[in-house]
Amino acid sequence: MRSGRPLFKAAAAATACAALAFATACSSGGTTDQDADTYTWWDPYPQHAEGSDWAKRVAACGDAAGVTIERTPFDTTALTNQALLAAQEGTSPDVILLDNPAVSTLADTGMLTTVDELGLDVSGVDENLLAAGVVDDATYGIPVGANTLALYYNADVLTAAGVDPATVTDWASLTDALAKVTGNGGKGITFAGIGTEEGSFQFLPWFWGAGADLRQLDSPEAVAALELWTGWLDAGYAPDSVITNSQNTTWEEFLTGEYGFAVNGTWQVNSAAEAGFATGVIPLPGQNGGTAPAPTGGEFALAPVQSDTERYDVTRQIIECMTTPEGFVETATTFAYYIPPTSDGQTALLEAQPELQPWVDAVRGAKGRTSDNLGTDYPKISEALWTAVQNALSGSASPADALAQAQADAAAATE
Repeated sequence: MRSGRPLFKAAAAATACAALAFATACSSGGTTDQDADTYTWWDPYPQHAEGSDWAKRVAACGDAAGVTIERTPFDTTALTNQALLAAQEGTSPDVILLDNPAVSTLADTGMLTTVDELGLDVSGVDENLLAAGVVDDATYGIPVGANTLALYYNADVLTAAGVDPATVTDWASLTDALAKVTGNGGKGITFAGIGTEEGSFQFLPWFWGAGADLRQLDSPEAVAALELWTGWLDAGYAPDSVITNSQNTTWEEFLTGEYGFAVNGTWQVNSAAEAGFATGVIPLPGQNGGTAPAPTGGEFALAPVQSDTERYDVTRQIIECMTTPEGFVETATTFAYYIPPTSDGQTALLEAQPELQPWVDAVRGAKGRTSDNLGTDYPKISEALWTAVQNALSGSASPADALAQAQADAAAATE
């Protein structure tokens, strides 16, 4: 492990401080003294209060390392901002669990240790999932699990329309299925096209499934993906509500029992099992067949830089406790929607819950949003992309024109 490393890059720190969502002064300095027997842990799960299964799980990893963990939960966005501020003030926690697209934001400032510095072995982690933590060939942290998107279907609606879900293998066969469902009086497909990161998250499987690249938003492949969505709206296969649908509202539409299909995530597994109709899951199809890469969700366990490098040994033990095959399965069980990021963890999960095989397959084929070394450029590109989706779905611009503007905006923002 290296010592004497700068705690925070000055230029990055100034940029990060300017971007904070709340007014405060930014300062720099070393990490403040901490109790040797207490390790601090921040995560984005305020819904899991003290005494919850998750809180007990975190505490148990402290017990295993011979220390007490002081856990503080934050809202997802607030956590990133607070982490940046803490690094400036020298009050970073020992461990942060952070949404994977934000890892590059923190890494870019120099406030995180690498897995090599911490002594973490990530050789068993699936490369496509680890990629979200790789910035300029350095790896920061380890995913504690992953979730992603697939295509839920209502078996009753499909049967009534004479659709076999196994025949849905590309865009043409999916569109044909939607035509049969709507022709039989049902509703076709619902998805989230909202003008936020959720909209980009749901559009990316179609974008990537056409072979498009986030560095070229106006490519013919990208246009084809957006034309698919607008074509569904024009044909009445998808409702006008998709333009404002979040993933939650999309799921509420699907639970009415009226829709043949819904794009949604691993986190709805339990809800689908409890729906008042028979449901199933198939991969999101690529344009010409195969499974489209869906974006990965989920958090990374990160270790911020500490001035007292002797703390890293216990920090490593805490993170390792969360990332054994058994630990991955316990996290998956606790949250009911995480898929382990290693083959050993996935095998162990499937032994306990074989019905999760479609989701394991989806995660194995998924892709990090900041992959391809997009890093901190991704949020700027994503905003341009979801704006284009909004403009096309609303009819204010053609898919080609909306994406041409998006490419211009993204290029200007990432210069």
